[in-house]
Order: sequence, then structure tokens, then C-alpha cells
Amino acid sequence: MADVLIIDDDEAMCRMLVELVKSCDHHAQFSHTLQEGLKTALSGSFDVLFLDVNMPDGSGLDALAEIRNCVRPPEVIIITGAGDPDSAEVAIRNGAWDFLQKPLSPKNIILPLNRVLQYRDNIKKAGKSTINLRRKDIVGNSPRLMACLDLLANAANSSANVLITGETGTGKDIFAKCLHQNSDRADKNFVVVDCATLPQTLIESTLFGHKKGAFTGAVTSYEGLIKLADQGTLFLDEVCELSPELQKTFLRVLQEKRFRPVGGEREISSNFRLVAATNRDPDKMVENGLFRKDLLYRLRAISVELPTLRDRMEDIKPLILHYLDRICTNYEMKSKGLSHDFIDALSLYDWPGNIRELIGALESAAAQAKQEPILFPMHLPKQIRIQMARASVIPSTTSPAGFDSVIEPSGERHPRPELPTYKQMRESVLAEAEKEYFQHLMAVTKGSTRESCRISNLGRTRLYTLMKKYNIPLKLSDDSGHDA
Repeated sequence: MADVLIIDDDEAMCRMLVELVKSCDHHAQFSHTLQEGLKTALSGSFDVLFLDVNMPDGSGLDALAEIRNCVRPPEVIIITGAGDPDSAEVAIRNGAWDFLQKPLSPKNIILPLNRVLQYRDNIKKAGKSTINLRRKDIVGNSPRLMACLDLLANAANSSANVLITGETGTGKDIFAKCLHQNSDRADKNFVVVDCATLPQTLIESTLFGHKKGAFTGAVTSYEGLIKLADQGTLFLDEVCELSPELQKTFLRVLQEKRFRPVGGEREISSNFRLVAATNRDPDKMVENGLFRKDLLYRLRAISVELPTLRDRMEDIKPLILHYLDRICTNYEMKSKGLSHDFIDALSLYDWPGNIRELIGALESAAAQAKQEPILFPMHLPKQIRIQMARASVIPSTTSPAGFDSVIEPSGERHPRPELPTYKQMRESVLAEAEKEYFQHLMAVTKGSTRESCRISNLGRTRLYTLMKKYNIPLKLSDDSGHDA
């Protein structure tokens, strides 16, 4: 028997769902407000949660992250009366099991309920979860990261191909290695192929190997990376950089797990598990004729999209501590302390280069500090300090030197109207508009964090950052702690 919670302000909908759930021999209860429902969900142990989007006291979508932070989170089925594709995408990205649109028939409710319960039973039998997932180099516990780790744990239990996407510097290679280390192939080879740097003249030889004398310079036979990955994992980094010809060749290798070495007379086999990664949008590449659709389908049996660092800023402090400790050890430095404004400064930066850029900044700061025991913002790279300073200041619109006055036809000299550069004007207008928006937002919500996040569709960390930037007070009493 499963425990089901329904959070919906529609009393008739709640009664109907309760009766349907009970007819399947499960237990059900409901709440008519989001706050009451969240309190019940966080204090209980539910298997499934039916959650309405538009509640009188908030959005169900904003509550998904908080629900995922339960000790044993339920699977969430979103129900809504509004047909909004964007909301459906947000729901799935944030870990919802399904997205159902009202009106609902009994069949449309019972079918996903049975499937989600079967899924949870399978998870229990497998006994695999993110709790015992070995993730030495994957630091943080933000909801976006934990959702990726859930996918990683499930993928580690299978031999399906996995495609990892995300911006440069988000740690796609680390996730691929973690997947291998948690799979039943962990004691075999993890072979990395950087598709962006494969030498064009030696691509086939590098991947498929060659026989002695197959070409000039082939003085010995070479096994090739694909064969080297036999019984292990083959990681194709930046897979979208493969040439059209190699895409076609590799599609057959994926299908058959067989290939012919350069100069070889017969095909050989390799039972590898494929993990691929890219910082590009493969669907757009398919649309533009730059990547094979059939190969993408093969690669993407399981898809993991890594969040940017700016989307998981609650992980910034543990990331700083983790990598700074490693940097000090590697460079034989004494451990360094951190000033509060050092962490605050790093939290205000957008990190376009993600974790890779953060590591570089910490290495630079440690080197700049030398033997100093504590790091301050002054130790950070100048380009980062400049960008943070610019982001914290609303630029004034002063006129260029030498153009502070204008002579009228009459001969009179008048002050020239202040004319900023286009960039200054744009930054100033945007900053003023942002500040005015957030001041109005605080007035409407009476400074409530939860309500401000719901209306603005911003996470708590991003909201705090912007409030601090514009020196706008924010009530923290309702901050129960998780990014919405």
C-alpha cells in the first residue's frame, strides 16, 4: 500500500483523486493550500504527490526544489488547468514525474500512478540511490545538482548510452568519470576521446587501431581507443565536433559493436559502454544538418543536463572550500582562511566559465596571497574584480571630455545635454528598471522571500544577490532554506 498526498485548492478535485487512489488500495490525504501541503509532505513519508500549479498561496512549480530535499522525496505528478508548455518543461527539469492537464479522466490518473509506484518499487529492489553514490569530485547538494545525481545513479545501474550536456566548465568529464566509477564496469578502463582535438589524418587509426604496415609510419600494430574500452567505458568528449563522415562510421560501431582496424582483414568486437558529452545544442545541430539525427538518438538513451554554476549558487561555498583545500595541498601551501567578503564577492559573480573558472580564480588568489593566511577579494583576478565592481554600480551618465558645452547659432554657449555611450545608457536603464521592479516586488509581497520567488520566478540565491546589489531589504523570517 502506497501513501499519496494531494495538494490542490479545488475541493472536488481532491475528493475525486482521493476516491481513485483508495480504489487502487492505497492511502490518500489532501491539503488545500501550498504551505499546509508542504508542511505535511516534509513531515511525512509519501510515495506520490499530486501537486497543482496555481495555488492561492504560491506556485506548485516553485515548491518542487523544496520537496526534492525531503529525506525520502516522493515522486511528484503535476496537475494544472492551464496548458502551458513552459511550465511543463520547468516541471520535468525540476524532477517531476509527469505533467497532467485538467480535466482529468480516471484512466489518465490511475495509469501514471501505477507506473510511478512500479518505478519506486524497482528503485527499492535495486537499492541504488544518491546516498551511496561515490561522487568524490562532485561537490554540493543544491536541488539542481541532486536531480542530476539521481539520473546518474539510475544510469549507473544500466548499460544504456548516456549524453551529458552543459556549458563549458560545468564538469561534464567529472560526471562521466563518476558514472563509470559507480557502474559494474568500474574495474575496467575509462577511455577518453576528445573529439575536438582528434588529428584528422589519424582519426580512424586512433579510434579503430591499425595493423603494422597499414600506412607510412605504422611500424607496429596499435589496438585503438575503442578496443581499449572493451568491457569498460568509452567517453566521447565534445561529440558534436565529429565530422559527418566519422558520425556515419561511428553510428555503425554503436549498433554492431564491431569495427575493422586500418589495414585489418577482419572485424573485431568491443563491448564498451558509451558516454558522450557536448557543450553545444545537439538538437539545433540536427536542425541545421550538422549532426545526424539517428546518431543523436543512439547517444541519448539517457540524457543528463548539468546546471550552470550561477543556477546552483548555494553550492559556491562548499565548492570554494573543496577546491581551495586541493589547491593548497597541490602547491604545498598552508591551508588558507577566507574572509566573509571573499565568499560574498564570489557569490555576486555570474561565473560564465562555471566551475572551471572558479578553480582558476582560486588558484590565482592563492598564488597572489603567497604566504598570507587569509584570502580577501583583493587577491582575486583583476578581471573578476572589475566585473563584480561594474555589476554593483549604477553607471552615471557623464558627457565625454571636451564636449561639455554647445554653441548655438546665436553665439551663446549652453551646457551640452549629457549623452552617455549606448552601453552606459543601456546598463543604466536596465539597472534602474531592475531596481524599480524589485522595490515594487518587495512592496507587493511585504518583503516575503517565498512570495517574491514565486512572483519573480527567481531562485532564493539569485533573489538575495539582486536585493544586495540594489540595497533593498528582504524579510528572512520565512526563508525555510532552499532555492525555489
